[in-house]
Amino acid sequence: MFSKTNKPAQPVPAKPAPAPIESPQINLNRSQAAQAPRPAAKLSGLGSGLVIDGNITGNGDLHLDGTVRGDVKCGHLIVGESGSIEGKVEADTIEVRGRIVGSISGKQVKLQATAYVEGDITHEALAIDVGAYFQGRCLQSRRVDAPVGATSPSVSSPAASTSDYGSPSLGTYDISALGDLK
Repeated sequence: MFSKTNKPAQPVPAKPAPAPIESPQINLNRSQAAQAPRPAAKLSGLGSGLVIDGNITGNGDLHLDGTVRGDVKCGHLIVGESGSIEGKVEADTIEVRGRIVGSISGKQVKLQATAYVEGDITHEALAIDVGAYFQGRCLQSRRVDAPVGATSPSVSSPAASTSDYGSPSLGTYDISALGDLK
């Protein structure tokens, strides 16, 4: 019935290594159709103890908790609550939880409740949470796509006019002037 034979131990097949975890893509209320496909980028981080005197430039995504004294240009920027930038900021999407002193330029800009911003913001879409501090001007820029083969009318567009500051007045808002309205 039972026979005693020594069988070699069968090797246990190795489990495949789990797939690496990708950094989440942050979507600031963008519809998927409006989003241009871009390859998944790794999120780079600068820690709270780091101070950089100089510019940061790249196409990647950046989470900043340290201090930068210089200009920052990247694909997507998150300024953490302990993050601070003294300089010009340019990115497709910008989420501010910390402090920025300087101009901001992005397609989508969001100031969280803990944000402190001194400087002008040029944007296509802007969201400011209750509690955020903002001192400056909002300059809304819109992308105008004309149909192919269409002729433009001879009426001057609002983008052709200029404000008192010498810049285009399309969607220009002076937040400090709103306090005068009563």
